[in-house]
Amino acid sequence: MLKRLTALLLLVICLQAKAQLPKDTDSLMYLLSVSKEDTSRIDIYQAIAKSWFSEDPDSAMFYNRACEKLILKLNAVSRKHTCYHEFVRLYHAEYDYRQSLAYCLKSIDAAKQTGNEFNAATSYRALFNLYHNLRQNDSAIKYGLYSLQLTERIGDTSNIATNYGNLCWLYKDLGKFDKAIGYGEKGVAAGKQYHDPVGMLISLNNLANCYLESSQNGKAIELFKQLLVAGKEAGRRRSVRNALINLGTLYFSDASPEELAVTVSEFNEYTKDDETMSKSDIAFGSLINGQNFLLQGKYSEAETAYLEGIHLSEKDSLVNVLASLYNNMSKLKFAMKDYKAGNEYDDKWARLDQVNRDQDLAEYESDLDTKYETARKENEIVLQQAQLRQKTLTNYVFAAGAAMLLVTLAAVYRNFRQRQRLQQQRIAELETEKQLAATEAVLKGEELERTRLAKDLHDGLGGMLSGIKFSLNAMKGNLVMTPENTRAFERSVDMLDGSIKEMRRVAHNMMPEALVKFGLDVALKDFCNEVSNTGALQVSYLPIGLQHTDIPQSIAIALYRVVQELVNNSMKHSGATNALVQLSKTPTGLSLTVEDDGKGFDTRITQGSAGMGWNNIRSRVESLKGRLDLVSAPGKGTSVYIELDA
Repeated sequence: MLKRLTALLLLVICLQAKAQLPKDTDSLMYLLSVSKEDTSRIDIYQAIAKSWFSEDPDSAMFYNRACEKLILKLNAVSRKHTCYHEFVRLYHAEYDYRQSLAYCLKSIDAAKQTGNEFNAATSYRALFNLYHNLRQNDSAIKYGLYSLQLTERIGDTSNIATNYGNLCWLYKDLGKFDKAIGYGEKGVAAGKQYHDPVGMLISLNNLANCYLESSQNGKAIELFKQLLVAGKEAGRRRSVRNALINLGTLYFSDASPEELAVTVSEFNEYTKDDETMSKSDIAFGSLINGQNFLLQGKYSEAETAYLEGIHLSEKDSLVNVLASLYNNMSKLKFAMKDYKAGNEYDDKWARLDQVNRDQDLAEYESDLDTKYETARKENEIVLQQAQLRQKTLTNYVFAAGAAMLLVTLAAVYRNFRQRQRLQQQRIAELETEKQLAATEAVLKGEELERTRLAKDLHDGLGGMLSGIKFSLNAMKGNLVMTPENTRAFERSVDMLDGSIKEMRRVAHNMMPEALVKFGLDVALKDFCNEVSNTGALQVSYLPIGLQHTDIPQSIAIALYRVVQELVNNSMKHSGATNALVQLSKTPTGLSLTVEDDGKGFDTRITQGSAGMGWNNIRSRVESLKGRLDLVSAPGKGTSVYIELDA
């Protein structure tokens, strides 16, 4: 009874006094069960989503989607930004940067609707991070500087240091260390000035890494020591772990065994029973423990520590720490005079380093297990050979010969299978190219016919109808008609006007004049405005990076037809009220996103669909050798993402 009375008291406080919601999840769930479908229920949904963010991201996503649905139903504009920004955090935590970017743009629009510049600054900071993660550095610099200017202008002192720290991080990754260090020092100073420990820790960590990557180890050690002290004072365990890990690697690089031993001991004690440790932190812990054992000459313990880190990093694709572990393991094996293993780990490090340079992590992840199994089998063969050496020379020679024969047969068979796969792949590619060529020819013929018909309608039939109208108006002045005949004559002229307009609309739809004269950007903007003006669907158009971008007409026509088809689908079938069309210039080509807030559908129905709409869309994308991604589910809207290479 007491618990129920407490929950009811919390409900009264939340709904009537609009006080801060409780952080206890059980209390929030009870409040949700007794709340009405109004803005107070939205606040409860948001509080539950935030409470589940770290422990259960799937539950957090579920409740935030329920929150978004209720916000749209009630048109609660003031609650949109918080909900959309939570989606930004959730998708970012899942490394789904494109979905996070879509909601970040929505959150900026929501902040503009309410005129809340503090919310806008928050979203622009997130936008900077997303573009940085997507390696779109031009956009990252643009929005990083803009968010800093906006944060300073509105006097948001709690986030100025974070802005400086973010820019330090960006310019460090670009190799512009002078600028990075300048922003990092400003961030540390701002954090101290405005008593912002989080922003100061971010700036301090990024500044220390600038000195580390520019080989100024002494300055880096000094700053990581400051980070260690400040992290402990602020209770930020992640900052403390980062400081200890980086100090450990620096002491190893400088061959300082005493300092390294003290640092590793402190790390092990500090992280003992720490449930907030990420897998990356655990792997880095294995790295510095191995380095500590190596400097102490304890090679067996060092190998055990390194292998623990390698197994974890390979399993979870922790690429950065894995490269360091391979490099350190190579050094250890050379110290142990196991030159073959040393060379193998050195080769692994070199290959992984090249993968990092080429940003081809996907290929590495798919091949990682195969490479590991191959190395394991080779090690087993070496072990078997070592055991056979203890037997007679005859047995050794026989085993070696058998092994060589097996290896040769395996190589021959593998070579045969590889050539067979390549031939099959080439046949499949030729078949695909044939189909694409046929599709492209059909689409090209269709567009040429559209253009011819549009021209004939506009120049031929349009001219004739306009001439008839002119003749009728000229006749009217020379005829004497009864009032009834006059009204009938005027109705006929009006019908003729309607016919001329309809003919021009059809001709424009077949081949928009703006697309031919001014390009895809202007044509899409006009199309979205025309649809919005009808009132059937509010379509927002967002071009990104299209300035001075020359898009070939064949690509422009295909993308324009795709947008037409997708927007028409949203109007006819989805029940949506809002839609977004985004065309972006990417480092590799173009990307197109079309999404709506409609009722969504099961995407499996499009597989093998005989409908003309989706078949046309797929055909156009395939003819351009593009990639299409469809995301939808009942009640969750629809998002279509298309990517074309340059």
